[in-house]
Amino acid sequence: MYWNEQGGANTEATIAAALKRAGELGVKHLVVASCSGKSAALFLEQNHELEIICVTHQVGFYKPGEDELTAETRIRLTEGGIRVLTTTHLMAGLDRACRIKFGGVYPAEIVASALRILGQGLKVCVEVSVMALDAGLIPSGVDIISLGGTGEGLDTAAVIRPAHSQNFFDTRVREIICKPREF
Repeated sequence: MYWNEQGGANTEATIAAALKRAGELGVKHLVVASCSGKSAALFLEQNHELEIICVTHQVGFYKPGEDELTAETRIRLTEGGIRVLTTTHLMAGLDRACRIKFGGVYPAEIVASALRILGQGLKVCVEVSVMALDAGLIPSGVDIISLGGTGEGLDTAAVIRPAHSQNFFDTRVREIICKPREF
């Protein structure tokens, strides 16, 4: 499925497509990128038997010490059965710190830029799926569905078999369920 525009206008349709495909494939785990928790909270309203993992921006992503996911939203998600992961981004961390401090381009940023050829949302889907696997929130060696977006909201969903970060290039994007045509 291809959306004519990118961003949050596609959130509900992206969720519907992901849930439909999860049912067809018997996928049990869904990883959703959600900085504020707004997109993840939409799963609280859905009837499903999936284990949902919400991956947020790291604390301090935009402003030192600031968590974009409020304590109230974190509690609401966790009480609703959604597991929340807030940690350093796989394709940022020290490489980004070196770029900011010293200039230049570093391996993780090259990988991120290569994935963006297929869209920002797909890069996010791959990244958050590996982060969730590294955190032990999803099982190794199985297909999961990952949702990401371009800016605000969700516009991309993919079936992914993530590998741990030290084996990143063993990660497989098995299917692209939906994404924007333009990005």
